[in-house]
Amino acid sequence: MTDSSTATAIDDLRERVNSDDWLVHRGRFVETRFLLESGTQTYLIAIHAGRIESVIKGPFVMPQWVFALRASSQTWDEFWQANPKPGFNDLMAMIKFRTMKLEGNQLPFIANLLYFKDVLASVRSSTC
Repeated sequence: MTDSSTATAIDDLRERVNSDDWLVHRGRFVETRFLLESGTQTYLIAIHAGRIESVIKGPFVMPQWVFALRASSQTWDEFWQANPKPGFNDLMAMIKFRTMKLEGNQLPFIANLLYFKDVLASVRSSTC
């Protein structure tokens, strides 16, 4: 698996999140733009009222984002699995074990942690 599994997951992200009424409701107060980095691939993901408004693939010259989630493509490959191994099953676990970096303004991420966990986990079954 390579950056292509992340690309597949990200391609499905907007549809998966926006079609999940409960997830959109949970994130109804979320207004942000974040950067997801997988190895050499970067994506800007804009969220408005809990819906994925846009997913733009990089490279970027000077991207504007509120926070960034940066990990190797191998780390994201493990996370996208239907049943990820311990340490790769949760965003906070990946931060704790230093396989993922959280940068920027952490407040929107932490304040809506369950929402972001469910957003990124929503595509797990599509990558297996």
